[in-house]
Formats: sequence, structure tokens, C-alpha cells
Amino acid sequence: MSTGKSKKLLNPYHVVFLAQSIMIGTGILSLPQQLSSLGYSQAFMPLLFGVIASITLYPMVWINSKYPNENLFRINEILLGKWLGKFINLFFIIQFIIFIAGIISNYMHLIQSTALQEQTITGPVFCFLLLLIYIVSGGIKSIARFCIMTFFLTIGMVYFTHWAFEKGDFSHFLPLYNFFSVNDFYEAVKRGYLSILGYELIMFYFPYIVDQKKAYRHTLIGIWISILLCFITTAISVMYYSEWQLENVEFSVLNLFKAGEFSFIERIDIFGITLWVFLILSTVAAYLWCAKKGVDSLLSKKSNAYLYILAIIIFFVVKMPFSRDFQEKLFYGANYVAYMLILWPILLMMVYALRKKKQVQL
Repeated sequence: MSTGKSKKLLNPYHVVFLAQSIMIGTGILSLPQQLSSLGYSQAFMPLLFGVIASITLYPMVWINSKYPNENLFRINEILLGKWLGKFINLFFIIQFIIFIAGIISNYMHLIQSTALQEQTITGPVFCFLLLLIYIVSGGIKSIARFCIMTFFLTIGMVYFTHWAFEKGDFSHFLPLYNFFSVNDFYEAVKRGYLSILGYELIMFYFPYIVDQKKAYRHTLIGIWISILLCFITTAISVMYYSEWQLENVEFSVLNLFKAGEFSFIERIDIFGITLWVFLILSTVAAYLWCAKKGVDSLLSKKSNAYLYILAIIIFFVVKMPFSRDFQEKLFYGANYVAYMLILWPILLMMVYALRKKKQVQL
């Protein structure tokens, strides 16, 4: 059932900040726009997402607890058989690669549209990937430490929203539940929930957790820290923007910073974009580490060369010679596939129960 014990590296605080920092990424930057189909009623949607994340986290921890020394890639092979398991694992690896490329591409698009309007993104992408390889090569504990550093370096950006809060209009919250259709709600959930993805990666680093019995609780703390940050930024966006602006202003959270200014900083949003690179790195580093673990499992051989190969593939996906519209459709498609990963443990729970029942009957 187990191929051997994994070295326990992750203490409770590592687990908390892994969940928290991986979830932020670029998603929160455009969350108000993703929820714009609900208009001003979107303010409390992050809280609903937090409830959904808390519920869907349980099957992930449960299935991992049955195989405490194995990650999801190995569990797939154990429960589904070697070949079907490897096929599913390959599917997840491809999804991770495209997901990483999408996050990097969106961030580079943000930089190009605001700070480097007359330059190509080739150089920044190359430098970004070099830094990413350095972080991931240190292993999951290195990534966890980077996530902790990222939290304390970037949490101060919440202060930059206080000007928008002061200038906002509380009447936008009233009535508390503005009218919206079922289709509007479905569209908001479908697009908005993508912004909090990341907590599902616990299925891959679970074997490295020291206190596995409390992994659910510690991950839940990280999830709700991120949910609280999403709620604050969404609520302030509702107060500050009109409904038209919520729908049409891209990366609206960064534009909240423009509501006020310091005498010694000309553009606070550029300062925010610069700090945000830490959040992007913490997110994609975890996904790249998982993709590398997937390749190790797929080829039944561990090698650091796989990390460099994955980085090269990601570079070419980001730089693919296709239109921006095609790239966005590809990246969004990969994002929606991520919903499969969230629901996947439920299927594995059913397979596990059937196999145990069969063993009892025999």
C-alpha cells in the first residue's frame, strides 16, 4: 500500500501559510470583475466560497489519511490501477503546466499594460522562471518558508485600500440582496471560485506534514485567512466602484490603491504590482513542485532535470505565437478543469469504500 515513509518537513505554521499564500495568486486582483454578474450583491460571495472550500477540503484530507505516506499521484495508481492511474496523473500534470503558464501570462500582461508598455515580456518571463526554479529546487519546505515570507511582505498592502474605503459608499450594500438570476449566480460561482484555488494541493504535500491528524484544521486556518482578505477587497470594491466599473475595470483591486497617494510615491499601483510578484511566485512554485512530483511518479524515477524541462515547456506555452483571445480560452479551460481536481477525492473515496467492502466479503 505504501512505497515508504516520506520525510516529515512541514510544521503546522508551514501548512497554514502554504494554504493561504497558494490561494491568493492573481485571482484576487480580478475577483470583483469575475463576480460582476451579481452587481453589488457580490460582496458576500467570498464567504460562500470559504464554506464550499471548507466542505470540499474534508474529502481531500480523508483520502490522504488512508495513505499517509503517499501523495495523490500514488493514490491514483493504488486505487485505479497502474495504467489508468498514470493516465489520470498525466492529465493533472498537463493541467498544472497550463495553469502555471496562465498565471504567469496574466501577471506579465498586467506588467506590460501598466509598467512596461513598450517592451516585450520575454526577458521578464525568463528571469521569473529562473527565480521559480531556484525556489522549487529547495523542495516543499523551501516553498513553505517562501510562503511565510510572502505573507508578511505583502499583508501591508491591505492598508493601501483604506482610501477607497473612506471614499466608498455604504449604500451600495443596500438592499443586502439585490435581485439577480440563477444564471447570474451560476456565472459568478463558476468564474469567481477560480480565484481561490490552491488549497487542493494539500493532496500532494500531505505526506510531508508532521501533524497529519490536525492537517484539516491547519489548512482551514490558511483558507479562511485568504477568504477574509478576499472578502475585504471585494466589499471595498463594491463600496468604491459603480456596477459598470465592477464589470469593466480589469485588475480592479490594484486600482483601489489609486484612491489615495503618498507624497513620496508617484504611482502606488506600480508599487503594488511589484510586491505582488511574491504572491505569484508562491502560487506557481507550489503548482510547479506538484507537476514535478507528477513527472517523478509517471516515469518512476526522480530527477532534477524534470524541473528544468517543465520550466522550458511553461516558457513556450507563455510565449506561444497565438492571439491573446486564444490564450485566454486555453488558460480558462485549464482553470475549469481544476474543478475536477477538487471533486476527484470524492470519487476516490467511493473507490476506496468499494475495495474495502470487497476485501471484507472475501
